[in-house]
Amino acid sequence: MQPNEFNISDQRRSPRIASGRSKACRFSHRSSRSGSVAVEFALVAPFLFLFFFAGFEFCRVAMIRHTADNAVYEAARRGIIPGATSGEVRAEAERVLSTIGLSQYTLDVQPRTITDDTESVTVQVQIPVEPNSYVPARFFVGQEISRELTMRCE
Repeated sequence: MQPNEFNISDQRRSPRIASGRSKACRFSHRSSRSGSVAVEFALVAPFLFLFFFAGFEFCRVAMIRHTADNAVYEAARRGIIPGATSGEVRAEAERVLSTIGLSQYTLDVQPRTITDDTESVTVQVQIPVEPNSYVPARFFVGQEISRELTMRCE
């Protein structure tokens, strides 16, 4: 056998691989790729944050919608009870809306004065999305959530 030649059994025992480089040299190319992780992160991170904040914004809008539904329902229920006042109806709607920290909204109760002869009570709420969002609104700029419910008095 020539000095530069080796058989398969020698290759298994030797720390050198067929190319003649040692195993330690075989993994040294990883250090030349150290910047690739940063570049990949720089390319993916904006999309990751976009999806995160978009999901957060859509969840907040869904929460506002459901709270508006609940507010008009609870307020109208309060208004159809005999002896209820428009102020109690308004206070109930404001209580429900404040549970998620809504600060800017328009609340309307019809009729303005509830009497024993009142046939129905209508509660309407309009909530602008942008000032009530946790993150700066990108998808719902200028949008408004509006809910109305009418219940017949008992």
